[in-house]
Amino acid sequence: MPLAKITTVTARPVVVPGDDMDTDRIIPARFLKCITFDGLGEFAFADERKNPDGSLKDHPLNKPEAKGCGILVGGFNFGCGSSREHAPQSILRAGFKAVIAGSFAEIFFGNSTGIGLPCVALTREHLAELASRIASTNASREITVDLVNLRVVDGDKSWPCTLAPSAREALINGKWDAIAELLDSGKSIDDTATRLPYVGAKA
Repeated sequence: MPLAKITTVTARPVVVPGDDMDTDRIIPARFLKCITFDGLGEFAFADERKNPDGSLKDHPLNKPEAKGCGILVGGFNFGCGSSREHAPQSILRAGFKAVIAGSFAEIFFGNSTGIGLPCVALTREHLAELASRIASTNASREITVDLVNLRVVDGDKSWPCTLAPSAREALINGKWDAIAELLDSGKSIDDTATRLPYVGAKA
């Protein structure tokens, strides 16, 4: 089935500050026993947001204005540590449609692209400027991640962002899910297999 072409993401942003946000902080290991990814959004940043007794910490994601936000703004080396694909899955299922940061761990970036979660990078200066504007303005304001023009747009202000060309092409052309691409190409695969003399040959 055709995948959505992700050209822009417009939503309210929330800033989760700090560099080196590893995948164990994004989704603690005790929540990885699930059979499917359904429901993982509830546990995104669980130990960052809650004390051991379940009470809430003073964390950006616990603030009332964070409810319904769809763009997560992080720091540098976002998604480092374990390669667990549950990390981007939990972010997506928590309602986020894009992540803006200074840089991303390579495997996290690839896992995110593969589920249609764009991850774009800003320079340190521009990231700090964006975070400052978000903190000082109306919580209901939306920003836009423009994958076509590679810009992050906040009202009358915008900044250039970076995104690997292969990821950008996959997202804006609706070809970001490799498994879906494989399944959609079943006839072509079968046709090619019939032309290969060694396919199905007995040893």
